[in-house]
Amino acid sequence: MSGTDTASLAVFALVATLVSVVAWRHTRATTVDFFLAGRRTGMITNAGAICGDYLSAASFLGVAGAVYASGLDGIWYATGFAAGFVPVLLFVAAPLRRLGTVSLPDFLAVRFDSAQVRVAAVVSVELVILSYLVPQAVGSGLTWELLVGQGIAGLSPYVTGIVVSTVAVGGIVVIGGMRGTTWNQALQFGFLLAVVVWLSALLWAGGFSYPAAVEQASAEPLQAVVSDRLVGVTNQLSGESARFGAPGARYGPIGQVALLVTLVLGTAGLPHVMNRYFTAVTGRAARATTVWVLGLAGSFYALAVLLGTAARVMVAGRAEEPWLAELTVDGVLRVPEHALLVLGRLLAGTPGLAVVSAAAFAAMVSTIGGLLLAAAASFGHDVVARIWRPSASPRVAVVAGRGAGIVVSVLAAVVAISVEPERLVATFPSVIATMVTWAFALAGSALTPAVLLGIWWRDATARGAVAGIWTGAIIAVGALVVGLVIGPDPSDGLSAVLLAPAMIAAPISAVTIVVVSRLDTGPSVRPRVWTRMHGTAADRQTERMAQITLRGRR
Repeated sequence: MSGTDTASLAVFALVATLVSVVAWRHTRATTVDFFLAGRRTGMITNAGAICGDYLSAASFLGVAGAVYASGLDGIWYATGFAAGFVPVLLFVAAPLRRLGTVSLPDFLAVRFDSAQVRVAAVVSVELVILSYLVPQAVGSGLTWELLVGQGIAGLSPYVTGIVVSTVAVGGIVVIGGMRGTTWNQALQFGFLLAVVVWLSALLWAGGFSYPAAVEQASAEPLQAVVSDRLVGVTNQLSGESARFGAPGARYGPIGQVALLVTLVLGTAGLPHVMNRYFTAVTGRAARATTVWVLGLAGSFYALAVLLGTAARVMVAGRAEEPWLAELTVDGVLRVPEHALLVLGRLLAGTPGLAVVSAAAFAAMVSTIGGLLLAAAASFGHDVVARIWRPSASPRVAVVAGRGAGIVVSVLAAVVAISVEPERLVATFPSVIATMVTWAFALAGSALTPAVLLGIWWRDATARGAVAGIWTGAIIAVGALVVGLVIGPDPSDGLSAVLLAPAMIAAPISAVTIVVVSRLDTGPSVRPRVWTRMHGTAADRQTERMAQITLRGRR
């Protein structure tokens, strides 16, 4: 792949820089502007930015790669990623925005009126952000490795891709803040969606048929590349050779349920996604934004499944071509995450590979930007401005947030550089998608129960929330560590649950919140906080007038 056209990367970097500079000219150094884009983000723009945040390397490269590697079992990722916004629409979006806070830890701290809740939430948020950043960096390394094939300053191509993406997105966030990143994410998602639509159109123009492709891919047993040799994938439901169009190639029944529950629950606890709702104009706008997100994300994931299937058939049919022979073993890609990139070249030559690679970088940069802003908000606002130095100026909080974003991005890059994706290829349908699942597991176990019960149960108390957050986080982290130590095998029921632990950790966290809250003699939710989250517009106006009247009498 050395010498492949890199013009698309230069164009992408130029566009991102121009957008960031324009955003910087309109961004003031205030917490509302830097962290929340002034709370003036329109529904469609915000929906595009949320999709840009959410549709990461796990979505663009991971879903297609998972479908390529394991057929029907890979579709569970697409289903879980898309379905995660249903509970957000029904239970979270509007109340979250109405409370008028800055970040997810800020929301929980105000709801429970507790600094201890804020601390527990900040720790959980930073862990989620770090675990989410690592697979994005891994994806950038894999993409650079395939697109450019050359390193810089003596670094390997994989490490070079990680370094370039880390530096580029760090600059975007530091310069533009939430407003600059909002426009970058919205534009990048538009580019991302256009690319998958374009690839799908090329397929259909060439007479592609999805049912026929599934039938063709299912004609032979599934195989994966391990240490440069092919091994058969065993169907976990029947014990026979796995087939592309049959369930059970990678996950048994328990694993399928654990994966879906983890992805659905995790969405409502993802800080970089939930922080987007604080930028909406109103609670109603936040809910309407989610409807747009469901439509856009659902369309994207449907096309990603189609493209992963097409790659399985087309790569096998043209594996004898010299450039493709370097990436395959007997017609099977060494790295499933290369499926969409290779498909771009098969359909449109070297320019096609360049365009798809640019889209992959756009997906990673967009998500990394949202993650770094979430890290900045949780540290700059929740730690510095609310705990460490409450008297600090907004500029101090912004500067501290920018510093936190840089630190966490460098830490994630260091971890990603130490990862060897090829070692995990035969175990997981997609290394990137699997690693992102671990971030969903932590978010869904530690944060989602506290968010849902905090919104919908009046009697949830601060002590209950603190106990539930720590319990969910400890169980999730412990399960993931044990699962990786004993040997990752998602086909085994116990191992599958350990590697997607929200199915057990989230209920335990919720029960902990309920039990501790019932035993707690402390105060429950303040009436004005509950009114702000759930009251009608008239109720909230009455509450505001009452507060103004009381202040006037003092």
